[in-house]
Amino acid sequence: MSQVKQILRMHLQGQGVKTIARHLSISKNTVKSYLQKVQAGSTAIDGLLALEDPELEALLLAGNPAYKDTRYEHLKERLAYYNQELKKTGVTRLVLWEEYAQGTSNPYSYTQFCYHLQQYRRSGKPSMVLEHHPGDKLFIDFAGKKLSYIDRGTGEEIFVQVFVACLPYSDYCFAMAVPSQRVEDFIHALNCCLQDLGGVPQTLVPDNLKAAVIKANRYEPGIHQALEDFANHYGTTITPARPGKPQDKALVENQVKLIYSRVYAKLRHQQFFDLTSLNRAIQEKVKAHNQTRMQGKDYCRQEKFLAEEKHTLQALPDTLFELKYYRELKVAKNNHIYLGQDKHYYSVPYTYIGQQVKVIYTRNLVKIYHQGTLVATHPRSYKKGSYTSQKEHLCSHHRYYKERSPTYYLQRAYRHSEALYQYIKALFAQDKYPEQLYRMCEGILSLSRKIPKETFIRACDLAREHQQFSYGFLKRVLENNMTASLEPPPQPPLPEHHNIRGADAFK
Repeated sequence: MSQVKQILRMHLQGQGVKTIARHLSISKNTVKSYLQKVQAGSTAIDGLLALEDPELEALLLAGNPAYKDTRYEHLKERLAYYNQELKKTGVTRLVLWEEYAQGTSNPYSYTQFCYHLQQYRRSGKPSMVLEHHPGDKLFIDFAGKKLSYIDRGTGEEIFVQVFVACLPYSDYCFAMAVPSQRVEDFIHALNCCLQDLGGVPQTLVPDNLKAAVIKANRYEPGIHQALEDFANHYGTTITPARPGKPQDKALVENQVKLIYSRVYAKLRHQQFFDLTSLNRAIQEKVKAHNQTRMQGKDYCRQEKFLAEEKHTLQALPDTLFELKYYRELKVAKNNHIYLGQDKHYYSVPYTYIGQQVKVIYTRNLVKIYHQGTLVATHPRSYKKGSYTSQKEHLCSHHRYYKERSPTYYLQRAYRHSEALYQYIKALFAQDKYPEQLYRMCEGILSLSRKIPKETFIRACDLAREHQQFSYGFLKRVLENNMTASLEPPPQPPLPEHHNIRGADAFK
């Protein structure tokens, strides 16, 4: 446009077309064409010279002649239709061009067709530059392509999912491989991510995967209970991206593409034989990625994260989050609940028999609640078909039955007398089934409560003397009054006499 203005100034000065062309080193036809456009317009030359270059260009160069072509008018009417068709599976630009060319007598070439279609698509909705704040969000996604390792035992190739997350302010990236996108693996990856960052952002922005969102909704999505528990444990919130709107977390989508080139591509010639070694290699490549200078910037992701963002993250809690599972179960008559996942039984206080209880269990602990009150806590056991019981949960009869042991009966016998203690001790020295001996002890202790203590002691001594250690023998001894023969003969009292001296006589 600077040359055009020089043409106009020299024309105002009265210079001819040949002189202007010679001084400006341009053709005479070019000078004539610009002067004809000016003379055809309604704006004076002085006014044109006062305009800025873009404004002058708009007046003299009114547009590309291609858009005045009659073929474009025909194509323009169908661009909206072609744009919608491109969203369908298997529909490509080539397919659309072939349909367009068959129905048009003078069609555009394939290249021009793609150009006009692309121009139309660019003129759609504008994109917005989002402003991110330090420590505000953590974008979360899974890569579409999988990595794999070889099982040493079977030689089978095991494919794994790749979890990717990034902080949008610094674009700091984290990635690791997990067996699947199930809740357990997803929560484990999130735990590792926050530990790697060394802090907690204000909110987590996941995709609408099943492990995070149980019901996708643009306005009020249903968050998975496990992810809500995770957020409560770390003092953060969950803000899922809108369904089908990857632009809500465009930075992590871009990180996935970078992971493909900076991790996947660089590991493609390596073989791994377990998930741990694969993750170790991923960690090394991601570290190098975070330390690579960003295009058009004089710093890397790690430098910006450490300098401006890490100190803005919330502090991590003292303990790692453990995934919680929830069940509604009924307490059986044996005052136990059955946890079907482990096929194991856990005791509940007998007063809750027949009641519905809420069970919350983690990998290590089982907690049982009734109407919001914690009534039982057990370490989790994976032993199928077994029982985990606490004696405090049993009724008095069952507790008494469970507490039976040689020590228990020996203590009760000792409280009665030394003779009964020695007898019970000799009873347990026999090589008999413990349950049978417990029943004998119950019978013997029952006899001790019904018989005078001295008589019972003599019966025990008699049984020990004859090496007969059984309930039946003691009972027969007592029924037949056999202890009477062991009593010493009574001593007759001394006769009273007035000549007997008392103690005072010997002082």
